[in-house]
Amino acid sequence: MRPDRDGLARLARSEPSVAGQRDPQGTPSRRCAGAGLSLTGLRHWLNRGLLGLTVLALLGGIALHGSGDIEAAALTWSSSALLMAGLLLVEIVIRLRRRELGVDLIALMAISGAVLLGQALVAAVIALMLAGGRALEEYTTHRAERELRRLIERAPRTAWRYCGQTLEQVPVERVQPGDRLLLRMGEVVPVDGKVLDGTVTLDESALTGESLPVRRQVGEAIRSGVVNAGAPFDMAASQSSSRSTYAGIVRMVEAARQSRAPFVRLADRYALALIPLTLLLAGAAWLLSGDPVRALAVLVVATPCPLILAVPVAIVAGISRSARRGILVKDGATLEALARGQILFLDKTGTLTAGQVSVLAVESVGLHTPAQLLRLAASLGQASPHVVAQAIVRAGQAQGLSLVVPREVGEEPGAGLHGVVDGHQVIFGGHHYVAAATPPQPWADALLRRMVYEDIGGSFIAIDGVLAGAVLFADRLRLESPRALRLLRQAGIGHIVMLTGDRQEVAQAIGLAAGVDEVRAGLSPGDKLLAIKRGHAQGITLMVGDGINDAPALAAADVGIAMGARGATASSEAAGVVVLVDRLDRIAEALQIARRTRRIAVQGVVAGMGLSLLAMLLAAIGQLPPLPGAIVQEAIDVAVILNALRAVTGGWGNRSPRLRDIGQGERLRDEHVGLSPVLERVHALAEGFAGLAPTAARDELAALVELLERELVPHEQADERKLYPQLAIQLQGDDPLAAMSHTHREIFRLTRLLARMSDDLQADDGAPALSATEIHRVVQQLDTILSLHFSQEDELYHNLAGH
Repeated sequence: MRPDRDGLARLARSEPSVAGQRDPQGTPSRRCAGAGLSLTGLRHWLNRGLLGLTVLALLGGIALHGSGDIEAAALTWSSSALLMAGLLLVEIVIRLRRRELGVDLIALMAISGAVLLGQALVAAVIALMLAGGRALEEYTTHRAERELRRLIERAPRTAWRYCGQTLEQVPVERVQPGDRLLLRMGEVVPVDGKVLDGTVTLDESALTGESLPVRRQVGEAIRSGVVNAGAPFDMAASQSSSRSTYAGIVRMVEAARQSRAPFVRLADRYALALIPLTLLLAGAAWLLSGDPVRALAVLVVATPCPLILAVPVAIVAGISRSARRGILVKDGATLEALARGQILFLDKTGTLTAGQVSVLAVESVGLHTPAQLLRLAASLGQASPHVVAQAIVRAGQAQGLSLVVPREVGEEPGAGLHGVVDGHQVIFGGHHYVAAATPPQPWADALLRRMVYEDIGGSFIAIDGVLAGAVLFADRLRLESPRALRLLRQAGIGHIVMLTGDRQEVAQAIGLAAGVDEVRAGLSPGDKLLAIKRGHAQGITLMVGDGINDAPALAAADVGIAMGARGATASSEAAGVVVLVDRLDRIAEALQIARRTRRIAVQGVVAGMGLSLLAMLLAAIGQLPPLPGAIVQEAIDVAVILNALRAVTGGWGNRSPRLRDIGQGERLRDEHVGLSPVLERVHALAEGFAGLAPTAARDELAALVELLERELVPHEQADERKLYPQLAIQLQGDDPLAAMSHTHREIFRLTRLLARMSDDLQADDGAPALSATEIHRVVQQLDTILSLHFSQEDELYHNLAGH
């Protein structure tokens, strides 16, 4: 009998918290408040206390000085300065015991020098600036890490689990796969699982950055970390808490908070180099002028904050900004490498394509019925996690076929698998994989040709050593893939390569439709690793995959990027970036955030250190006394830190400059004139192909294909890869050339189709002859598209040349 969920939900809502427990959202009970101070909390109150004390000392000293009690004013100012100096001394000693030298040594020398030289007010101002700097550093770090902390703090701590007819609140660590849980309105899903009843409404914004709620039906999978935005519902746990999505996210976020980028470590080393430079300049100023106050002025304005604060604050702010958009970056080193990425490798299935394969048909040569073939293939496919195998399993289940458990299963990842099903030796996979173990069959070549023409895929089936049929399927290109690749080029990616184990023809069709620069097909997992390793010689490599099947390739790249929240768990070691929302265009956004973050960090370092060095020189020649110098030094620090915080915001949009060589419009039009013979040749064949004799038609088609591949296709590819990203900046807008890029892909597709038709006409393999009408139709389509496309580009170039 099903428990009374509504009654149990009311009971759960009314149950009081136990002292020291957390509620299902992870909020500590108020009874625990104040039980103890963490080190972070102690530092927080110490910084606030120092700031308050130095402010009071400075104001009190000014009041005493105004009343005429100059000695008391000096004593007040010196006391606050010496207190700060004592704290700095303790921190320096602690670092020296760890064999570290801190840049606080300069600040300690400045305060001590000011007190010894009788510059009590200067010492008090320095102390106030240091206390203010510590408080500002704490605030900026807290602000930069805000999104990361939110992800960690909202991690569920407890769950409501059914125990017979009652509910019990248990720590999430005790939830096991198969447990039945109750989710109340507003609660965070504690573990990965499935919906057991009704239609549920979930808020997934914390994972994906998408604000609109989503609906899930009975049996659909839900991920830990999302919020129940509707009525209470029951779910079945499918993973333990440690293996669930949100646990992987929290592990990556914790690693990001604790990491230090190479740029940060480099900045620290340069900051330490500032110590001898400061001492040398201060000593030279004293020696040449004979005035120790000049040396003090140099010490006062010498600030390494642009180095030791601007860079880490910007890096953490960039990581936090990424997290807000559903992009988890493992650490600062990954963010920095992402910003310098040059070569992008993409897996095909599930990355460029939707990964939701649909079975179109089952082809049989008569030895077995299509239903029998589908049953054998689906039974064997149960042993493989590959998306094609799982799609065929779903197709078999949808037809009500009785699947059996396969035995003696072996799999070659990305190629196929074999095993025993109902006593039959079954081989299932790509044509090369199956054909290697079976005698050749003429019908297979004809089917492969059909698959090329229709841009569909297929897995062949061999039964007891004989090729028996094939399952045809389609894995369509993601709608956002072409736009995402254009945005990636605009973001600075120079070369995009698609890696796949699929056939060259199918891979080429997907690659042309998406707009990649290079297609490498028929690759084994080892081949993919080798391709990425060779890519290292050309620049910083990025690899995008699903995070499950592509873990070795993700680990081999400089930055591995896993698509989908499930990658947070499966690829926590292999991937440096996890895109929680299953959208390829978020990778372009991640790249833009990383590049902007690095640019802001470099700006802060260059501008801040430039101003600091200028202030030191002015102090050395006596143009900047200690007191104004302290104020200038603090102004530089504040400006640099606030600039670093810009990385946590979205910026002001793309402010890239207009094209400098936009006068090239005339040259572009000249190139179009040079291609006029190609367009005329296409148009002539479109008009007269139907009247040609078979031999003449074959020769004319071959000559046209050779002309297209030699002159037209390279021109359009160069436009797509080099010119269009520049024009997109000039035209502004989100994706102003989307329609024209789509036309490029259609030109490439039709050219490839004509090339294949020409090859088939030239071959005398006994296959059914191609229809002249079918070839004529494709040539007419190409003629129409080229005429329209060239007219659009001529108008565009004319308008740009006139600006």
